[in-house]
Amino acid sequence: MKLAQTFRLAAFAAFLGAAVSTGALAQTLTIGVRAGPESIDPHFTATGTHAEALKQVFDTLIWSGDKLQLEPRLATSWKAVAPDVWEFKLRPGVKFHDGSDFTAEDVKFSIERIPTVAGPNPTTIYVRRVKEVKIVDPLTVQVVTDGPAPNLPNDFIRLFVVSHKAAAGLTKDNANEAFNSGKAAIGTGPYKFVSWTPKDQLVLERFDGYWGPKEPWAKVVRKELPNDAARVAQLKAGQVDIIVRAPASDVPTLKRDPKLSVATVDTVYLFNMELDLRDKPTQVTAKDGSALPKNPLQDVRVREAIDIALDRPALAEIAMEGLGSPANQLVTPTIAGFNKELPPIKPDVAKAKKLMADAGYADGFKVTFSFTSDRLPGDRQVGTSVAQMLARIGIEAVANAQPAAVFFPARARAEYSLTMSGWGTLTGEANYTLSSLVHSNEPAKKLGAFNLLGYKNAEVDKLIEDASVEMDEAKRNKMLSDVAAIVAKDRPRIAVTAIGSAWAMQKDKVTISPRVDEDTLAMDIKPVKK
Repeated sequence: MKLAQTFRLAAFAAFLGAAVSTGALAQTLTIGVRAGPESIDPHFTATGTHAEALKQVFDTLIWSGDKLQLEPRLATSWKAVAPDVWEFKLRPGVKFHDGSDFTAEDVKFSIERIPTVAGPNPTTIYVRRVKEVKIVDPLTVQVVTDGPAPNLPNDFIRLFVVSHKAAAGLTKDNANEAFNSGKAAIGTGPYKFVSWTPKDQLVLERFDGYWGPKEPWAKVVRKELPNDAARVAQLKAGQVDIIVRAPASDVPTLKRDPKLSVATVDTVYLFNMELDLRDKPTQVTAKDGSALPKNPLQDVRVREAIDIALDRPALAEIAMEGLGSPANQLVTPTIAGFNKELPPIKPDVAKAKKLMADAGYADGFKVTFSFTSDRLPGDRQVGTSVAQMLARIGIEAVANAQPAAVFFPARARAEYSLTMSGWGTLTGEANYTLSSLVHSNEPAKKLGAFNLLGYKNAEVDKLIEDASVEMDEAKRNKMLSDVAAIVAKDRPRIAVTAIGSAWAMQKDKVTISPRVDEDTLAMDIKPVKK
């Protein structure tokens, strides 16, 4: 018995030594993320953390590079063959994880299923211009649009392609179950789906049949650690290799740790506030809770008062601890259509108080102020600070910090009257943001999907619609910058701060190439060469 035990122990030690010597243990990458997917169906929601996780399993037709430049992916090339027709040439030799061939049929199927399965934060915004999909041959697709659609390639960076065989027949009622079990989770990406435990972890393994470069990680584990302190603690303890959105307050300490390194980037995300302009707001009252004769947020003087009550430099430097910058419009400076002529917004509490008095609200009013608490760096801190700043001009903004999983469905139901959340212009051009946030809510036109609180401006609508069909880039960008100027004056939404982000990692194990959209992808994380 002792001899047998000795043999088994020796054999195990030899196996372990071989595994270490061949680097097998180093081939597992563990990422500590703040939030994960809401399903494994990539078409379920447009939430950034959802798409981020699933980019590793499902390829897109066009890839968004680290600075949002358009790059070939499942489509090797694309061109407008008519004012309302885009033609996409597809990559040959691509295999799905089940070994089946990727063809034009999968592209057509993926585009057409989105409107039938999209959930909260609908992914329909990425295919809203599509009228018809035609298969020319197995590797050529023509997309007919509802008029000229210059930004269709930008929209298609979020066109995830699923297997038309694996996802056939699924409906909104059963699609999530089929994808979450793995049955339908068949993509062409560099990693295959293994398992997902909601609010816990997503496990992936390398797909050795991937058409692109071979990935260094045999296994990827994305651990959901929404608590900032817990993410940092697990990094320091060596339980994760890299963490996303390292808290700004911890960045100096993390940089001084000899075992760790930190990477930072200015992102395309910014915080913005949405104001309820409906006749009967759900959460606006007098300070004693009684009803007001009319909605104070409908008065542009009140909206201006809210705007200039905000001390954006203080929010960026103190609430965001340096990982932010003041914002004066709904897109960041690198986005096509950014209005360079708009001046910075200077805080002016005295003027804000006068505007409130002139509007008939010298004593202020009460409103529930809802914001996310776990989605983007500093959201809770910025939201809390904004509520305090509004108090200085008589507005009792009752801070209502909510997890993103609670906040977004409630916002989609138009239950809130004053909100703040993050939005990133992920396509690199302003029409994506403006057509979603400030165009009138018109489902028939597939515009204004996220404008649910009553803002309507005919000039804004026309400029957005004209820009969406203008093929001349300079003319299109001028229209979009004009929209930015009007919105800055109307203030249905108020830009607050742009968002920076930081990653911290084990210095001797991994490095990362940061992306301006904050996506943390296993493909951008490489082992340290020793």
